[in-house]
Amino acid sequence: MRILGIDPGLTATGFGVVDVDGARLHYVASGAIRTSPDDGALLPQRLRTLFDGIGEVVRRYQPTVAALEIVFVNVNPQATLMLGQARGCCLTALVAHDLPVAEYTALQLKKAVVGYGKAHKSQVQEMVRRLLNLPGLPGKDAADALGLCITHAQVARTTAAIARVAPLRARAHAAYKDGRSY
Repeated sequence: MRILGIDPGLTATGFGVVDVDGARLHYVASGAIRTSPDDGALLPQRLRTLFDGIGEVVRRYQPTVAALEIVFVNVNPQATLMLGQARGCCLTALVAHDLPVAEYTALQLKKAVVGYGKAHKSQVQEMVRRLLNLPGLPGKDAADALGLCITHAQVARTTAAIARVAPLRARAHAAYKDGRSY
């Protein structure tokens, strides 16, 4: 299984690609797709950059599944709306490339990678570095995206083990500890 993790953001959308072979994780690639209003781009053009960037990553690395962060921002309503549009654009790009998409919250990611739901970004970066045997710390956006890959790999193994013991009925929508999978 090759997992593409996406940490959505309007200014920087992190991506990470990890191969899963049984319980082994192998780093493939990571980075960020960046947009900026300082370049004179309006919101529609910035969303187009995200859409096209994700399409390029999908074509280059050929993932079999995607994991996307469910974002919650409550401080600034305008920022929440902008982030929601970026996230929707990312989700649309993944679905447009016929990828199955699993969604996880930041809390789920932190619990899966660090073991503590309120871990700091630096702790996530360090654990991603260790779990994927990277030579250095990944960037913050890439670390979250790679963390989503790790989270999905763990969930997929658990779900497969449960299915072997007690086959699950097919459903259009299923939840795993409040995560969503389509």
